[in-house]
Amino acid sequence: MSANSTEDGDPFPVPKQNETKVFSLSKKQFKAESKRLLDLMINSIYTNKEIFLRELISNASDAEDKLYFKTLSDGISGLSRSDFEIFLEADPDKGTLTIRDNGIGMTREELDKNLGTIAKSGSRLFKDESEEAEGEEAKNLEDIDIIGQFGVGFYSAFMVAKKVTVISKAYGADEAFKWMSSGADGYTVTPANLDGHGTVITLVMKDDTEDETYSRFLEEYEIRRLIKKYSDYIRYPIKMMVTESQPKEGTEGEYEEVSREAILNTMSPIWKKQKREVKAEEYNDFYKNNFYDYNDPLRVIRASTEGAATYTALLFIPGKAPYNFYSKNYEKGLKLYASGVLIMDNCKDLLPDHFSFVRGLVDSEDLSLNISREMLQQDRQVQLIESHLEKKIKSELLAMLRKDRENYEKFWKEFGMQLKFGVYANYGTNKDLLQDLLLYYSSKDGNLTTLAEYVERMPADQKHVYYACGESAEKIRNLPQAELVLDKGYELLYLTEEVDEFSIKTLVSYQDKTFCSVTDDDLGLDTDEDKEAVKRLDEENKELFDFMKETLGDNVTAVKASTRLKSHPVCFSTEGGISLEMEKILAQQPDELNHMKAQKVLELNTSHAIFGKLKELYASEDRDRVATYTKLLYDQALLIEGMPIEDPVAFSNAICDLM
Repeated sequence: MSANSTEDGDPFPVPKQNETKVFSLSKKQFKAESKRLLDLMINSIYTNKEIFLRELISNASDAEDKLYFKTLSDGISGLSRSDFEIFLEADPDKGTLTIRDNGIGMTREELDKNLGTIAKSGSRLFKDESEEAEGEEAKNLEDIDIIGQFGVGFYSAFMVAKKVTVISKAYGADEAFKWMSSGADGYTVTPANLDGHGTVITLVMKDDTEDETYSRFLEEYEIRRLIKKYSDYIRYPIKMMVTESQPKEGTEGEYEEVSREAILNTMSPIWKKQKREVKAEEYNDFYKNNFYDYNDPLRVIRASTEGAATYTALLFIPGKAPYNFYSKNYEKGLKLYASGVLIMDNCKDLLPDHFSFVRGLVDSEDLSLNISREMLQQDRQVQLIESHLEKKIKSELLAMLRKDRENYEKFWKEFGMQLKFGVYANYGTNKDLLQDLLLYYSSKDGNLTTLAEYVERMPADQKHVYYACGESAEKIRNLPQAELVLDKGYELLYLTEEVDEFSIKTLVSYQDKTFCSVTDDDLGLDTDEDKEAVKRLDEENKELFDFMKETLGDNVTAVKASTRLKSHPVCFSTEGGISLEMEKILAQQPDELNHMKAQKVLELNTSHAIFGKLKELYASEDRDRVATYTKLLYDQALLIEGMPIEDPVAFSNAICDLM
């Protein structure tokens, strides 16, 4: 294909009029409400100016797909898919960017109809007609992937160009025609010269402003970047003359600039290759190059379906959490492609929050996009894909848990907190989905265990799944409340992260076994004899316990004898839905949440020497000393729980007085 420049600088000359055909050079108006609609196209529909190149290349690919289909349906020989290409040429001196294809081209009437009517899509019409194809024609269409839908992508060129010229020659036609426009004022269609068939689009770029540098779209680096980002998987080669430094022949250490024709796109998406054709190293390299990670993924997930929601997905479970993963700045989402063309970098609608650590992409021909193809319309297809991916991700995580425990535990240490948040979020909507993926450290051997493994090991007489909260497993082991459960030989789950108890309480139970904290009022371990003994102790010491409760006021709901303490003198238990650990976490929150308190019960070990001293002091009517002991025991219980005491100075002075 070639085009010769004229003296006035127009790169596409108008042939001289002849006696048989005369064309009007008067400017035509766009159909529809042209000025308002085109202005909307340029200034409102597209949010990102760099999209223009994606749209024009997609149109070129469609034109080549249409001709390829024509060769198949009409039995035309001499043309194969390898004959098609898209060629780019940037001329910074003239301020022009040219996109050329050797596709089906357009007649004069098609130029007028397709480019003169905004939102008139030749590709959409081709798709609609193709859906009615049958037999061999329908079979040929299986290898055709028309991208365009709305007939507006072409006009994105006016976001960056002050003048757009299109020269096109339909396949099999003798004449070429030129469509030219400077925007909403209208366009002209005139005869032109073009070798071969196809379309040549030339953009005269707008002048640079303080806010926008349009000339950057003429730089080789920027063009390469845009092709790699948006059009890397267009099935036809996108070519361009590039300049490279090469060693100068016959010299040492000298280089020269050499121009060569280069293909800028990959063409063949890795996710469309057969699994057996792709090596693990290729997946790893693809992941690291596209998702900016230095580490190999722990797992690669491939998924595809046809029918109500047709898509192909390539997903990765990362080996390391991004530095900002648990911050509000992290953007979840999958790359979204429509027929190999990038639509969105982070499509949030295709990935549930609890699996926001997953990286990857979805490629679909059927998604409902908005008119600019920059975002999804909310519809049933999106929900179907998200649901399918959610099930697939869970299935793969379970497989990793059961067959590759070492890597699953690596994954858990990076992203386990997100799954716990997922259990707790939305009032536990997803708890059944996620519960089998959870891991907790266990008193059995100090290692991580699943809930299923815990329940399987439970003795027949154990009623509950017991857990305790604390900063570390070592501190939890030393809790007074944990003593009785461990002495019984029961296993204890160590909950060391802030979200742990919230998620456990959301679960309520697992395999009909309810969860029970070692600080709960009733551990379900007391025999009838134990209960009678405690009841008798509470009655015998009622006056003392009432005095201690009065001394502590609203800080506790009750003071009573304990059945859970063995060697320690005092501890807290709780009544109601707020635990001690929850109170600590809620105290760090703003507004009304930091006022939510646990209903603390001060439990005393009636077998401990300190309780004997309390009884002695109370019997001698030394109420002041009993009050001092009571406050010290309360503060001691707070310190055991890792909670702040109200008056450290008074606590210190009281200890000194006793000493």
